[in-house]
Order: sequence, then structure tokens, then C-alpha cells
Amino acid sequence: MCFCATTRDSRYVCILQSQDNFQGWMTEPLSHSARAEQLQKKSTAIQMMKHEKEAGVPSNEFGSANAVTEQKGQSTEEMREEYVYRSTGGSEETNRITSLVTDEDASRNCEIYLPVSCNPSAMELSLDSEEDMYRDAEEIEREKILLVCKMSSSEYKPSVAPEMDIMEYCRKEWRGNTPVAKRMRKGYEAVAQKFASIRRVRGDNYCALRATLFQALSQATQLPTWLQSEDFTKLPENLLSKYDWIKQWQLKQKLGRKMGEISDEIKEYLMLLRKKWKYISEIKGPIEKQEACDKLFKNEEEEYSLYEALKFLMLNTAIELYNDDKNGRRVPVFSWLLFARDTSSNPCQLMHNHLNQIGHSGGLEQVEMFLLAYALQYTIQVYRLYKYNTDEFITLYPNDPEEDWPVVTLITEDDRHYNIPVRMCQETML
Repeated sequence: MCFCATTRDSRYVCILQSQDNFQGWMTEPLSHSARAEQLQKKSTAIQMMKHEKEAGVPSNEFGSANAVTEQKGQSTEEMREEYVYRSTGGSEETNRITSLVTDEDASRNCEIYLPVSCNPSAMELSLDSEEDMYRDAEEIEREKILLVCKMSSSEYKPSVAPEMDIMEYCRKEWRGNTPVAKRMRKGYEAVAQKFASIRRVRGDNYCALRATLFQALSQATQLPTWLQSEDFTKLPENLLSKYDWIKQWQLKQKLGRKMGEISDEIKEYLMLLRKKWKYISEIKGPIEKQEACDKLFKNEEEEYSLYEALKFLMLNTAIELYNDDKNGRRVPVFSWLLFARDTSSNPCQLMHNHLNQIGHSGGLEQVEMFLLAYALQYTIQVYRLYKYNTDEFITLYPNDPEEDWPVVTLITEDDRHYNIPVRMCQETML
């Protein structure tokens, strides 16, 4: 799997020019006068980038949340700084920039999507070399293909970065003086009262699953009861016998599977989840436990198989909640919200429009964070930094957790990307 690392330079080009114009600039032959004009534009763009670098625009090579803007009256320089989506380090299928705009009272949110090329390395090459202006489209395309092949063949990098001091990370990412940057710094300062370090998580639309599972495993001291059940591995077979539409489950971007194959493959994923959880929970030493987690999240095949298992457990939980509600049993409030959406009025739609898209074209939405918590029987505590100084700064999923559920803690800057705080106080239960 290929993970492109988007740079700050390429993002500024996307803001300065529309995607169509930019692609045409790279691939269409230019006349002498047009080349001169484009060269002048490029020179201006590079100067602006140099200016922004000197001004201290926040960067992120691995994984971070989207930039957040909250005041309509900001200057052009401030708006440009806040709309830059800092690289998540992942190759998201949509590979788009998402900025979350929040007004002053944080009562309404709206999203702004800015198109980005899915091959930032080629964009950087075009920016850094004057010769790109005068090469034909075929030559540029050949170079782009070579870059993609080179990245695909490289060694798989860990999807959870090594820890770093949380305030050092904050200073690196939020150096500006805009209201949003100040709020983020305040949020990180509050988190630093409980946690000393942070581990950045790859942003490939699996980040919520990745961060939650990593935290759960790194703190695990025993195998959860629901993982010990004898019927646990029979779950795919039992569900498929009742709901024929589950055969359309999308496994790791592989379509067209037969029902039996889907059942067998999901069963393997569930068995792997049980095996890894049991193995890591039995490790006594904290250092050895962390090393085991790090090793697991460096294994691409096993890691993504575990995410498929989590997604299927979420589907099973959704089906149980849906049936309980239809039969007049009491269900948590989030279940009503989950099935009140036009895109998920029943479990079948939830699978097609949401669960199948996780890791491919989208991540977890807020209501699905509740579903994940119920599926794992874990309380997910999230520091929502853009909600600093509000009642929603620390949010619990679910908000009325069971007393015996373990707690995992995450950090988000925008409710889309999640990182992991570590070196926390001895706190495993609420």
C-alpha cells in the first residue's frame, strides 16, 4: 500500500490555483509566451511559500487533524494559514483537503473541501525544477509513474509514530498567532496536564479505528469477555444466514467475493483479533507490551485485517441495536441518531454507505464513534481541541459509560483525525 506524504509547498499551490488549471499547467504543451507567463506565476508562488515558511506555518509529516478557522473577519494571511490542511501522511482515496470552519460561539460547523492532486511528489518535482515547464506531458507522466512505483515498493512504515513531547509537538504544529492557533495551544496545554507525550497516527481514513485499537491493546491486561465467547468466531456465518445483503460487505477494497469466502475471511480476521489481544494482554512488562503493539502496527497485512474485524463487530452491534429498538427494548440515544440519518435508516444502508467506506473514502463520523465504543465495550475519551474552553472539550463515547468498561484516550483537532496521548497518569477506569 502506498502512502504519499503531502508537503506544505504542494498544498499552497493547490490553494493558489484550481486543480484543473494546475493539471493543465503540468501536462499541456505551452507556447513561448504562455511558458513565460507560467514561469512568472510560479516564481510568485515560490516567493509566497518562502514568505509563509519564514512566518512559521505549522507542518505535519505523519498525521494530524485539519486546520480550524473560527472568525469570519480574519485577514487574508490568517485565512490562508488556517485553510491549509497539514499532511496526514496517508494516501486517502479522496486525498482531499478538509478544513473545519467554526464560528465564534462554536455552535455551527461547516466543511470546506479544496481539491488536491493525489500525487504530491510529482507536484513538488514540478515546483522545484525549472525544466518541468518545458518537458512534454508524456515525460512528466512517466516520472510520476516511477515515483509511485518507488513508494509502493518501499518498506512499510509503522502507522503509529514514536512518541514525542506533547508541547514540543504543539509548538511545531501551531506557531501562528491566529485565534485558532492560540486555542489549539491552550487545548494542548490542558492535555499536557494529564499526558506527557503524543504519538501521531497515520491518516488513511482508518485513524479512529487505529488509535482506539492501539490504545486498547497497549493497556490490555486481560481478554475481554465478549472475545472469550465460543460463538465469537461463528458470528459471520450466523449473520450471513439471516441477512443475505451482508454478502456485499467490502473487504479491504476487494469486491465480488462469494458469500462463503466472505464468511471464511471475516472469521479469520476475528480469530486474529482474539489471538493478538490475548497475546498482548498476557505480556506483563509495560515496555515489552508497547514493543509488541509497535510490532503489530508495523505489519500491514495483520493491521488492516484487524480493522476489518472491528468494522464487522460494529455492524453486528448495529444490527443488535436496530432489532432491540424494533422489538420495543431500550436502546441508547445514539442508536436513534445512527438510524435517523437518510444514509443509514437500517443496518443494510449503514453497511453500504458508511461501514464499507471506512478506510476507503471516509472515516468514522461522530455517531459511529459511539458505535465503535459499544462494539468494543470500551469508553473512548476524546480531547477535542477545537472545543477548548467549552463543555465538549472532553467528550465521552458513550456519554453514560458502563462502570466496568476500560477507558482509552484520544486527541483530535477536528473530529476527523485522531492522535494518541501517552505517558498518562494511572487511570484505566472512569
